[in-house]
Amino acid sequence: MKKLVALLVAMMMLTAMLPVMAMADSAIDTSEHVVITYLVTGDIPTNRTEEVLAKINEKLTEKVNAELKIRWIEWTDWTTKYNLALATQSGDIDLIGTATDWLNAWPNIQKGAFLPLSEDMLKTYAPKTWEQVPAENWELCKYNGEIYLMPEDHYAQWTNHGFMYRGDWAREAGLENGVHSWADLAVYFQYIKDNKPDVIPWDANGNGSSYGPQMAGGWQTSHTTNVYIEGIGVDLFYGVSKDDPYTLSNYYIEGDELVNFAKEMKKWADAGYWRTDVLNYTGDVAAEMEEGKTGAHQHHTQTWTGERTTMEKKQPGSDLGFFWFGEEMNNVVGLNITHGAMAVAMTSKNPERALMVYDLMRNDPEIYRLMQYGIEGDMYTIDENGYIVRPEGYEQSKDGVDLNYWWGRNDDLELRDGKKDWEAIDALYAAYDAVKINYPYGRVVFDLANVQMYLDNLSNVYNTYMPRIVFGMMDDPEAYVAEFRAQLKAAGIDICMQEIQRQLDAVYGK
Repeated sequence: MKKLVALLVAMMMLTAMLPVMAMADSAIDTSEHVVITYLVTGDIPTNRTEEVLAKINEKLTEKVNAELKIRWIEWTDWTTKYNLALATQSGDIDLIGTATDWLNAWPNIQKGAFLPLSEDMLKTYAPKTWEQVPAENWELCKYNGEIYLMPEDHYAQWTNHGFMYRGDWAREAGLENGVHSWADLAVYFQYIKDNKPDVIPWDANGNGSSYGPQMAGGWQTSHTTNVYIEGIGVDLFYGVSKDDPYTLSNYYIEGDELVNFAKEMKKWADAGYWRTDVLNYTGDVAAEMEEGKTGAHQHHTQTWTGERTTMEKKQPGSDLGFFWFGEEMNNVVGLNITHGAMAVAMTSKNPERALMVYDLMRNDPEIYRLMQYGIEGDMYTIDENGYIVRPEGYEQSKDGVDLNYWWGRNDDLELRDGKKDWEAIDALYAAYDAVKINYPYGRVVFDLANVQMYLDNLSNVYNTYMPRIVFGMMDDPEAYVAEFRAQLKAAGIDICMQEIQRQLDAVYGK
C-alpha cells in the first residue's frame, strides 16, 4: 500500500511539472519562468520576426519554461558596440553569438566575457549538442583547458571569396569554360571594356571591403600555396603551405609575387576596369550587377549561391559563375568550425536554462525551422522534393524572419531553397571538397599582448598602402611595394613574426 501511495504521489508531481518539463530532465528545476537574452549582430528586422519569435517562445515555454529576447547589435559601428556590450555586461545578456575570426571570441574569452562550460553542464543542459559535437571539435573550443564555445560544426558552408561574373559575357569573350584564373578575369574585363561602353567591368566599392584577405589575399592564395592564419588582426600572416602550415610565410617582406600583384593591378587600373575614384566609391555593386551596369562582384561563395538565382531573374541567361580565389593552385581551406559559435555570458543569471534554450534552438526541428524559415503553411511549404517553397510575392524584407542564427545551424534540419540552382551549387561544393584542407590552426589561441603595439602599427601601414596596391594607384609598383615593405619592417613585422612563430611552435612543435 505504501508503495502504491508513493507511486501516486510521484505521478501527481510529474504531471504537475509536465508543461514545463517536456524536454528537461526530471532532476532539472524549471519551475521558475525565465527570460534568456540573446545578443546578436544585425539590424533590427522590420518583417515578421516578432510574430515568429512569439511562436518560438510558446514552444520554449512549453519545453523549458523560458522565453527568448533578442538584443540586437546593429551594423553601424557594430564592432565597438559588440565589444562594449561584452565588456559592460551585468547579467543583462545570457547567450552571445560569437566567432573566433570576425567577432574576437578568443580576446573576449581572455578578458573574461564568457562563462567556462564544464562537460557536466553541457551533458546535462545541452545533451543533444554535446552528443553531436565530436570530441576533437570540443578540443578546438577550449582555452586553458576549459570549453567556452559551442561550435557551428554541423553545417556546411563556404565563405571563401572570389569573383562572380556573367557566364554569357565570358563566352562572348571567348572564355567558353568560364573564368578560372586571374588571367581569365583580365580577358573578361577587357572584353567588357571594349564592347560594352555603358558597363564598368568591375564597379568596385573601394571603401575598404575589397582588399586585405579578399583581393590581396586572393591573389596570394591563387599564386602561392600560402594558408591564411586567422585571429591576429592584420592580414599579413600566412603559413607556407598545407604541407608546411606551421612555418610562417615571408610573402609580405620578400619575393616577387607581391610585386607581380601590384604590377597587374596597375595594368588593370590603367585599362579602366574600375572607377578612377574607386577608393571613394561606396555603391552597391551587387545591385549594379543585377541592373547590368557592371560585370563582376567580388564576394564569397554563400553570396553567389543566392545571387545566381537573382541574376537569372533580373538578367535572364546571365549564367552567373564564380571564380574562387586559390582555384589555380587548388588552394582552399574549409571554414573554421568557430567561424560561428555560441557562448554563455559570464554574468548570465540563468546559464543552465540558457544552455537548454540553445540546445533547442540547435536541435529541436519545430523551433529550428521557426527560427530559420518562419511559420510552415503560411510563410513556406515543402514540395515533393523536400525543398522549401515561398508563397507568390514573398519578400524576405517584408514577409520573412531574420534572427541571424549563425552560431549553431544544423544540416540535419536545414531545408534547401527550391529556387536555388542546386546542380551548379553542388558542383562547386564538390570541387572544393576534392581539394580542401581543414583549417589547420584551430588549436592555437594567440596571446598578442606583448606585440599588440607592433600589430597596431602594422595595421596602420597595411591600411595605408594596401588599398593603393589593390587598385593600382601608384606610378611605380615595384618601388611602391619596396616602400611598403620598408614601412612594415619599421613598424615591427619581424618582432611579430618571431612571436607568432614561437606560439605556433609551442602548440604544434617544430
